[in-house]
Amino acid sequence: MTTRKSIFITGGGSGIGRATALLFSQKGWMVGIGDIDAGGMAETKALLPADQCATYLLDVRDGAAWDAALAAFWIVAGERLDVLFNNAGIARGGAFAEVSAEDKDLMIAINFIGVVRGAERAFPFLSKTPGACLLNTGSASGIYGTAGLSTYSATKFGVRGLTEALEIEWAPHGIKVRSLMPGFIDTPLLNMTPPGSNQSAKERVGQAGFEVSPASDVAQAAWDAVHGGAVHSFVGKTARRLALIARFAPGLIRKQSKKLQAAAIG
Repeated sequence: MTTRKSIFITGGGSGIGRATALLFSQKGWMVGIGDIDAGGMAETKALLPADQCATYLLDVRDGAAWDAALAAFWIVAGERLDVLFNNAGIARGGAFAEVSAEDKDLMIAINFIGVVRGAERAFPFLSKTPGACLLNTGSASGIYGTAGLSTYSATKFGVRGLTEALEIEWAPHGIKVRSLMPGFIDTPLLNMTPPGSNQSAKERVGQAGFEVSPASDVAQAAWDAVHGGAVHSFVGKTARRLALIARFAPGLIRKQSKKLQAAAIG
């Protein structure tokens, strides 16, 4: 087994995944990227040293694709997997009754089932790597149910629950399990214009009075989470504020949620 550490990142073709790939590469880690966006992965890879990055076409819903990608990366990384970063996800905003069944199913499949597939497929490799960590991307929408993002929010509650359960289950195997719970992050998802709107989600977030954090903040939180003891890491003022309200004044959370509904993004 090589001494150089390795991380496999899903959704590494852009946004949080790309920022995390850059940071861990700068720290000397071998980086594996799994994504359905071949072009995005190529752009990320071009930003990293050639000998520190490998890319794999991966649909996170596909267990066989997970097996193939992780087995190949295991060899390239010198037979170690220090971190699996379950980061791939999608968002579809709108009133619950107006979001199509297809979009609801897609969010559930990618945001939750994809995380489950990654955890189960990575376990054999993580358990063979001393001090390994499973890191999942959750959301501030997983702190309290978010109107206008009901199904998305539910998937992030699922990620939170899975993280907490596996953190206990996998401790005897020497595997840490962590989640990131970011608020509004400046990624391609936030720059999309929702159906029926003439403003991007980012513009609506700003008008609602919420801050937008750079993806590099989440990458730093990922580094800190992997090396720290907290199960959940809240990234950005919005996420930290929601966590405090939910803990100490849950009756006020509905008022905060109405502001999030106006922003129509999570």
